[in-house]
Amino acid sequence: MAKTTTHGINQPSVETILTHTGRHPEQQFGFVNTPVYRGSTILFGTLDELESTKPRYDYGRTGNPSASSVSDLVTVLEGAAGTVLCPSGLSAISTALLSVVQAGDHILITDTAYSPTRRFSDSVLARLGVTVEYYDPRLAGGVATLVTEKTRVVFVESPGSLTFEMQDLRAIVAAAKESGAYVIVDNSWATPLYHRPLEHGADLVVHAGTKMFVGHSDAMFGTVSASPRAWKALQETHRAMGTCASPDDIFLAARGLRTLALRMERHGAQSVELATWLETQPGVRAVYHPALPSHPDHAIYQRDFSGSGSLFAFLLDPAPRERLAAMLDGLNLFGMGWSWGGYESLLLPINPQKTRTAVPWHTEGTMLRIHVGLEGIEDLRADLAAGLERYRG
Repeated sequence: MAKTTTHGINQPSVETILTHTGRHPEQQFGFVNTPVYRGSTILFGTLDELESTKPRYDYGRTGNPSASSVSDLVTVLEGAAGTVLCPSGLSAISTALLSVVQAGDHILITDTAYSPTRRFSDSVLARLGVTVEYYDPRLAGGVATLVTEKTRVVFVESPGSLTFEMQDLRAIVAAAKESGAYVIVDNSWATPLYHRPLEHGADLVVHAGTKMFVGHSDAMFGTVSASPRAWKALQETHRAMGTCASPDDIFLAARGLRTLALRMERHGAQSVELATWLETQPGVRAVYHPALPSHPDHAIYQRDFSGSGSLFAFLLDPAPRERLAAMLDGLNLFGMGWSWGGYESLLLPINPQKTRTAVPWHTEGTMLRIHVGLEGIEDLRADLAAGLERYRG
């Protein structure tokens, strides 16, 4: 388990964990932050040290104090046996999957998974002889009907990408464990502050750390945390693949994590407020935010989550493309970009129909995904209201 530096506090708050865990100023000449350790070669003073089977660090690719500062922190946050760091969220997903699957296996993936997760599974895993099947995200314990003797993994993302269905993780874990399958959860939306999948029986938790962990839109990063059952396999696969994160990006992730609690609280509160307001606006057909009482899976959100992420979607009445362009091109505070999690707000048109296979998505109108940043809520509401007025023509 990771070492904490919470100075003897028996049950530190998550805010205290974020502030202190993984930092060792006494080892860094008193400097508050762990420096960026750039390097490949690590020198050993004696032959005994060189031949040691358990050196703290042996080569730059396999770890350094910069990496430990973040992996130790995320391990404590997730309640994990250990955490590995990856150069992107997608590499974290691929590392997690490759840790536990082999040729001939069958895996189940939620139909609402992040599109690059599907792309990796349908191309690389399929080419390696893994059978990939997608399931209805609201199937819950019904996943058991899809599990075969060859099922090795059930991959969960809750809420789902683009359409934000919540999954009953407890029921899915019960169904998967009956056959010995591993449960992998993409927990990027809620972060371990608001949802801890390992406590519900999951085996591996992945984060697109590029998003909320980094928090400033200036680095690519990913993490995988494991239960004791999956930790050894994850360690071996991560080391064998050489999927190491850049020391500079690790430093930026460490910086972002120290303020995660404050940022998540603001992001979540503003996203709920803006989603509630959108439900009252003319021309808005639906708002897809699990923290709203109107969401069909709100009960699961209330049971398993303690707070909201920044991201949700909404559906507008149909309109010509030129009206959508007028809406988006005229926004002052909302940018258009293929990411989220930074301090700046984003708004992007989406089309879930392109990726769904198990449960086709059919809606009439224009669907948009919104990441609510840290700007003033009244300023965001005014910018969005003006955009909606342009859309309505």
